[in-house]
Amino acid sequence: MASNLGPAFAYTVVYCKDVAKSVAFYAKAFGYNVRRLDENRKWGELESGATTIAFTPVHQHETDDITGHVQTPQSRGDRQPIELCFDYVDIDAAYKRAIENGAMAVSEPEEKKWGQKVGYVRDPDGNIVRLGSHVKS
Repeated sequence: MASNLGPAFAYTVVYCKDVAKSVAFYAKAFGYNVRRLDENRKWGELESGATTIAFTPVHQHETDDITGHVQTPQSRGDRQPIELCFDYVDIDAAYKRAIENGAMAVSEPEEKKWGQKVGYVRDPDGNIVRLGSHVKS
């Protein structure tokens, strides 16, 4: 039977300098299990529910010629036009865990007017990661 929901969102791909290091960092800092790390270390995946978080090198000939070069932040004041957002029941513990495992602090968790507690960190490649509680109804 066909679904009216449209296609399933399958992957978020994070372009990084070192796939193995990024996979290990995300597993430790954010509490994910590693699903896959290819022998050539050009592809890695984390178990994250219905959507897979995948990692691949910033520079790779397989896609550079097709989709263009990945633009990385040039300074701490720059960021990518996308961020990863993870929901936690205990945002303070999640933020502490991320920092203790190598994430760079951006903004400690604070209550937002829309009913969510949110904190921000950067991964080793400078990507912004939002750690948030579930939005209260």
